[in-house]
Amino acid sequence: MLTMKTAPKKWPLINRLASDTSGVSVVEMAIVAPFILGVALYGAEVAYLTTIDMKMSEIALSLADNASRIGQTDNSVITPTVSETDINEVMRGAQEQATGLEFQANGRIILSSLERDATTGKQYIHWQRCYGNLSRQSAYGNATDKNGLTGPVLPGMGDGPTKVTAAANSAVMFVEVYYRYQGLFGNTYVSNRTLRKEGAFMIRDQRNLTPGVTGTGGTYPCT
Repeated sequence: MLTMKTAPKKWPLINRLASDTSGVSVVEMAIVAPFILGVALYGAEVAYLTTIDMKMSEIALSLADNASRIGQTDNSVITPTVSETDINEVMRGAQEQATGLEFQANGRIILSSLERDATTGKQYIHWQRCYGNLSRQSAYGNATDKNGLTGPVLPGMGDGPTKVTAAANSAVMFVEVYYRYQGLFGNTYVSNRTLRKEGAFMIRDQRNLTPGVTGTGGTYPCT
């Protein structure tokens, strides 16, 4: 009686590996993990960017509010003026708000006193003070050759069709904040992004606008 022997299978190791499914999940995870990690890091970057954006907005509004209160006094006989010391104080407040953001190196604050000229009725920038080393100029002018009385006409300040304007014998403290955003992960998700925020408040009390800024010891000229 003849018997037939089963032919041995070739490449037993390869056949065994091909039928082994114990590592499928690990392989799938290795493939998907970079994508999941990328999405998670992007979400963290967006959340951080939103937080910094809100912080810049808060700095602009707080500085404008504080500047509008300069010179408030209980003495009704004295009409207060703005001094360099007062400006130093409000700028110091902005510095405290920006603690930890390296704002001096990466930011720029521009505080302008928008007023109405009594003779011509034109809007103009009476004085301007700045803080921060970021190279930025005001989007609306300066206090010298582009103040609204010299240079182009200044219809007001602020983005959009409706401009912020000052009433007669009053002033608006207008603040522009620029900040060069530093990403959590460098330039991987956000590159070369400069945040820009604005804030404006009318002065709270009667103020002697004629002298502009008085006193000495100013450390925040716009150069």
